[in-house]
Amino acid sequence: MSMSPQPTAAPLATPDEFRAALSQLAAGVALVTVHDSGEVGEADQGPGEDAGMTATSFLSVSLEPPLVLISVREDSRMDELLSRIDLWAVSLLGEQHRALASRFAMKGRLSDRLLFADTPHERGPASGAPLVTGALATVECRTEQRIAAGDHTLLIGRVLEARVPAPDGRPLLYFRSGYRHLA
Repeated sequence: MSMSPQPTAAPLATPDEFRAALSQLAAGVALVTVHDSGEVGEADQGPGEDAGMTATSFLSVSLEPPLVLISVREDSRMDELLSRIDLWAVSLLGEQHRALASRFAMKGRLSDRLLFADTPHERGPASGAPLVTGALATVECRTEQRIAAGDHTLLIGRVLEARVPAPDGRPLLYFRSGYRHLA
């Protein structure tokens, strides 16, 4: 009886190789937001602080029940907030939101309070989180599951509210390490 050779473990791609390969994948751009009222799991719309982060790792998981997934960097401020606040929102950004996406993606940026002061938004009725005015679509979610995955945390959220305020808008895309729009 002949034994087939065991495959040898392939070397892992370097972070630069991995980043270069995935830069070839166009992704929609979203702003993930949360309202930190100081009360765990509460969407109180009173005093508190809003936080946001630009994300390109956002996707649909299930239609029944409606579930989505976001990916946040482990040990980031957003990871810390979402570890104790289970209500959050996502605004799918249009091409007119390029500057907004850049501002919320900056490392060492100004406080989110100042960024939201310059960002037209309304509060989501289900999450209390900011929803960007003019977004292509918005979803408000409650965390169903947190999954540690390498240097990120994956959050699966049950969609509580979904709206399409700009059905004819054009999406902002992230491709080859930069923001783009459809030609």
